[in-house]
Amino acid sequence: MVLAARLCAASALALAGSYVHAQEAGGSDETVQTEQPSQPPAPTLNDLSLDELIPRDAVTNAEEWAGQDNAPARSEADVADVSEAAEDQLESPTDPAISAALDGFEIPEPDRLEPDPAVTAIAEIDAPDLVELPALEEFTISDELILAFPEDNDLFPERTNFIERFRALSTIEALESGDDTVPQLAARARADETLLTDMLRTYGYYDGEVVRQLSGGRRGGDEGGEAVDTDPQVRFDVLPGDRYTFGEIDFGALDTAPDYGILRDSFAIQSGDPLQSDRIVAEETDLRLALGENGYPFAEVDAPELLIDHARTEGDLSLPVQPGGKYVFGGISSEDARFLSGRHLSRIARFEEGDVYQASLQADLRRAILATGLVTSVTVQPREIAPPQDGAPGQVELNVDFERAPLRTIAGAIGYGTEDGVKLEASWEHRNLFPPEGSLKLRGIFGTREQLASVTFKKNNFRDRDQILTVDAYASDIETEAVDARTVALRGSFERVSNLLFQKPLSWQVGAEALYTDERNRIIGGIERPRQTYTIFGLFGSATLDSSDDLLDPTEGYRVTGFLAPEVSRSVGTETFYLRAQGDVSYYQSVGDTVFAGRVRAASILGADAGLIAPSRRLYAGGGGSVRGYGFQGIGPRNDLGEPTGGGSLVELSLEARIQTGFLDGAVEIVPFVDAGSVSLGSTPDFRFIQYGAGVGVRYKTSFGPIRVDVGTPLNPTEFDAPVVVYVSLGQAF
Repeated sequence: MVLAARLCAASALALAGSYVHAQEAGGSDETVQTEQPSQPPAPTLNDLSLDELIPRDAVTNAEEWAGQDNAPARSEADVADVSEAAEDQLESPTDPAISAALDGFEIPEPDRLEPDPAVTAIAEIDAPDLVELPALEEFTISDELILAFPEDNDLFPERTNFIERFRALSTIEALESGDDTVPQLAARARADETLLTDMLRTYGYYDGEVVRQLSGGRRGGDEGGEAVDTDPQVRFDVLPGDRYTFGEIDFGALDTAPDYGILRDSFAIQSGDPLQSDRIVAEETDLRLALGENGYPFAEVDAPELLIDHARTEGDLSLPVQPGGKYVFGGISSEDARFLSGRHLSRIARFEEGDVYQASLQADLRRAILATGLVTSVTVQPREIAPPQDGAPGQVELNVDFERAPLRTIAGAIGYGTEDGVKLEASWEHRNLFPPEGSLKLRGIFGTREQLASVTFKKNNFRDRDQILTVDAYASDIETEAVDARTVALRGSFERVSNLLFQKPLSWQVGAEALYTDERNRIIGGIERPRQTYTIFGLFGSATLDSSDDLLDPTEGYRVTGFLAPEVSRSVGTETFYLRAQGDVSYYQSVGDTVFAGRVRAASILGADAGLIAPSRRLYAGGGGSVRGYGFQGIGPRNDLGEPTGGGSLVELSLEARIQTGFLDGAVEIVPFVDAGSVSLGSTPDFRFIQYGAGVGVRYKTSFGPIRVDVGTPLNPTEFDAPVVVYVSLGQAF
């Protein structure tokens, strides 16, 4: 080891004397020039590095042989042979090149090795400029790998991030258990040394050094002892040195843009800031975004160039920008106006003519057109219709081209539920029978407890974005836990909806309906009762305030919904006026990896006794969106025969904890819950009967919302309640 250390030190000094580092005239590029003596001097032992004394072909060939896919497995004896061969070569080199190089030289014993006078002189001259190496702190990355950094964190404050990044990229870390042979580890160590050097430059340490040390493997024992094997290990001493800073920053023609101040501020790097390549990429992205959001659709940004000046320890950054002029929106044109006209697309867009061009609004228009379901692909390109002039912005028209999607859909489903029994469903739909976006849908259901036939007309994006006009005519025969009703109805609504593409803080709905129904409460006791007919006319309206962070899977915020429906009901010569009212409040709060959610619902029928109102218009509780552990409409007042009669007021409460499990990359949640509900006969709750339910659910998160499976049980069941109820749906319970 003494011989190797002296040889390496002498070799390094010899190299330092053989190369001259010079600055070009510009003072930015570093060039390396080699001085060639006219006649090479006679070699000395100090001119030879340890790598030159040990023939590399044996180790290199072994490394290449070990890296082949079809290479045979090597035994410990094979590794020992290679190691012993290397030691033999060091003691008695047989390589002709090395023998020739050493011909005529006497290799002294380590204790008799005298320093070269020339080297000693150089060392004495340079001694005052030598920098003392800082104390190092070791970080064990794995059994095979150790990194060492200066103990003073101020010398390398990016150490933690640097280690994590290296851990993800290291080729040594990629070694599988049992594959860490000495040749393979040595080859990967050289690759990791290059990686560490490149990473230092990424963080702005262009004068940093990485010292590699490989230890372990097969080693000779004491005199008369056997050779021993130790686990191979690599250590890298990372010496960052001084961190470079940003020097001059050139943006080309960016200063000709009217919004130069805003655009320059978006690129947060200033001269004198610590240099880091990652930051250049991030700030370039921010600059491109600022150009697109401030009216520059035709801006061009060239690739950044960084010129390192070692003398100044600075890097000069060049990022040429051609702004291309500022523009405002001037309209929308369609390549297929008979299918989706430019006028209709202007209703979908979230900007008006004259608004400053924004790339995000252009992208939003494209997503909104795709969301109609009428096209399979869309391209939106800005086209200049008026250039900037006299300081005024120009105008661009968005040209929309698309491919039509199949417009007719036939769908069918078959299912079975413990409450609904067997159900068959079929539908036919034409999604653009009345352009633009006017659809017609025919739907039919045939099941054990439900039969339905309906015709629905729907006009999406009616007069404005996300506004829907719907007219629905249907006839149904439905039997639930509480109601047996045969109904013919006509219903119309106009609404502004919140959706996954554009979640709105305010959504609303208004409408009217007229229906004729022949119904009664469901018979359980076996005593037949006559059916009663009702003719009902009503108006309805609702509004929702939404501050939550997600439509289907909220983790923060609240939602408040109010519903009012004044109605008039005529039955057997009696006319009844009443008001149905309901309010819902839900709140969501994240605590660590758990989301706590709560919901309160209160409803009342004002102005009439519940017995005068059609059973289907009364209030009931129970089900997956109400009190879990009970069947749909399974909670409410009952008569002496145990038959549900419905009520005039309702109160519900739900609490649950949505707990992240980490299973399947965090896609699975466990959700314990507890619910409670009470339905009273009068319009004011009296809480005479309160039903409680509890259980646990599972949520599996997908790109279109969580899939929900809840298993609930009633805590104070009646004789009519099942011991366990399972609910399956898309989205959270509330």
